[in-house]
Amino acid sequence: MSAEPYEKQYRESIEHPTAFWHAQAQAIDWFSPPENSQAALLDASEPPFYRWFPDATCNMCVNAVDRHVLAGHGDRVAFYYESPITESRRSITYAELLADVARMAGVLVAQGVTKGDRVIIYMPMIPDVAVAMLACARIGAVHSVVFGGFAPKELSTRIAHAGATVVVTASCGVEPNRTIPYVPIVTAALQLTGDTNTVQTVIVKQREGQVTASAADLSALQAVCGAVLDMDSAIAAAKPADAVAVESTHPLYVLYTSGTTGEPKGVVRDTGGHMVALKWTMSAVFGLEPGDVMFTASDVGWVVGHSYIVYAPLLHGCSSVLFEGKPVGTPDAGVFWRTIAHYKVKTFFTAPTAFRALKRADPEGEFARGADLSSFQYLFLAGERSDTDTIKWAEAITKVPVIDHWWQTETGWPMVANFAGLGLLPIKYGSPSRAVPGWDVRILDADGAELPPDSMGEIVVKLPLPPGALLTLWKADQRYIDTYTSHFPGYYRSGDAGYMDSDGYLYVMARTDDVINVAGHRLSTGALEEVLGSHPKIAESAVVGMDDALKGQLPCAFVCLKLGQSADNIAKECVAAVREQIGAVAALKTVIVVERLPKTRSGKILRGVMAKMASGKSYNVPPTIDDPQILEEIHAQLVAHGIITE
Repeated sequence: MSAEPYEKQYRESIEHPTAFWHAQAQAIDWFSPPENSQAALLDASEPPFYRWFPDATCNMCVNAVDRHVLAGHGDRVAFYYESPITESRRSITYAELLADVARMAGVLVAQGVTKGDRVIIYMPMIPDVAVAMLACARIGAVHSVVFGGFAPKELSTRIAHAGATVVVTASCGVEPNRTIPYVPIVTAALQLTGDTNTVQTVIVKQREGQVTASAADLSALQAVCGAVLDMDSAIAAAKPADAVAVESTHPLYVLYTSGTTGEPKGVVRDTGGHMVALKWTMSAVFGLEPGDVMFTASDVGWVVGHSYIVYAPLLHGCSSVLFEGKPVGTPDAGVFWRTIAHYKVKTFFTAPTAFRALKRADPEGEFARGADLSSFQYLFLAGERSDTDTIKWAEAITKVPVIDHWWQTETGWPMVANFAGLGLLPIKYGSPSRAVPGWDVRILDADGAELPPDSMGEIVVKLPLPPGALLTLWKADQRYIDTYTSHFPGYYRSGDAGYMDSDGYLYVMARTDDVINVAGHRLSTGALEEVLGSHPKIAESAVVGMDDALKGQLPCAFVCLKLGQSADNIAKECVAAVREQIGAVAALKTVIVVERLPKTRSGKILRGVMAKMASGKSYNVPPTIDDPQILEEIHAQLVAHGIITE
């Protein structure tokens, strides 16, 4: 397809950003729309803080739900709830969603929640989590979703930092091999906040057919918060609340980034700008039309869930699959394909780690071949680097374009992507393609000078960022400056390293602290992993730098084999492949075969933790880790290979 539609929109967005985004803002219903003037479209009076559509007023819930019902689409499905873990499913229309959201908003109003108040949402992947989010948006409350299952200490930290007055939770979360009671965790979290506890009410969804909170649980909870409400009963009795007009710049939510320690780092997202950007991406990037079905296999505890399970699909009038399950083990590696077939999914979005799990469990793609995937048109991957081998495997199995794209919690929507709507650009394996309109992506050296094509450096974005990116950090403006804008004045520092080729394709190779220095040579761990990933026996790999007295650092590779593959000679073969494709300078000598890699619940490999382990340094187990037991296995292997001592 021609690249002209993309080229045209990209040029317009960079050369005339306010005009470009004013045009996209016409797709949003405003209480008072932004005027077509520079000052009314972008407040740049206090850099590095920028505000889009500062004088306009709007409401996210109205745009995501109400307007579709008013337009006569109330019987269209808003959410398909699919839970292979509990063997249940449910369809919720826009009209049904509006009724529940308006009444849930009424519950919050009755508890004294007003515009600007914070509400913590600590729930599993059930429809009620979206109801709670939209109810907050309806009345201008600021929600902060905390991943269900976080330990009491982490939940307590976020409750205290946000200053929440209400917590919405559920009786339990259900994992493949265990059930996690949530109410005792919330109780313990509130106890930990002590005198700083601001929570007055906890609203509990009792999960039918699952573990319910007992009278004793609820009594203990009430002792630390004052009021405990049953969510279903409260909604049934509530008076529906009307939508509140909020400023475009009003915070929609605060999302604490994964792996934060010490003082929490809460990304603040605006309302109007975020709506404009998300709505535009649904057609331009993801190739969706109103009424299409989007399946995003993530969790609302992460930014992907906020943007592309809840808000963007609803803004666009699509049907969104809300999935409570895993890529494998619930019950097998065919669950994604059956879900796509059952709901006639057009666009599927998940993390590369999910496809590596599928490739390992079902290397020949037998489950996919047995499913009717005739509706399926695009597969999107994001959340970490998508290695070439996994992308090629996914292409062969799905027979659809596999689109890698790059973005972050802070940005809220893709910065670099290929375009299902504007027209697919030629694919270059290893690259998420080119900058999305609105994002002026550059590569800088350590001194802030722009680098020529194919030169490794820091990936930055020229300010101001487009609509929908973070406004600041919650209660931490100076930390926002120190983290993102002070190092390279005039630019947003992504924290990722990579290079851009002469065609404008970006290659995201590693986090800046994942670039290792071997005898003065800067090497990307991503480049090493790309070589290892091409080995026919390897399903997944992670390379970290370990301290070395002679060379400063040396690479240490951890590899997971595909099912049924032997580890015989794998280390020698990996070393030889790296030597051949990258060179002796890489100095790879240590290759360790492991069953699993330690990851966050969103699928990111904990390379920083592994690097500290390989260097014998102390480390903290991040609260987002999926299974802490894996670190013990990694430690044992490092000892067995003589890398560290007990």
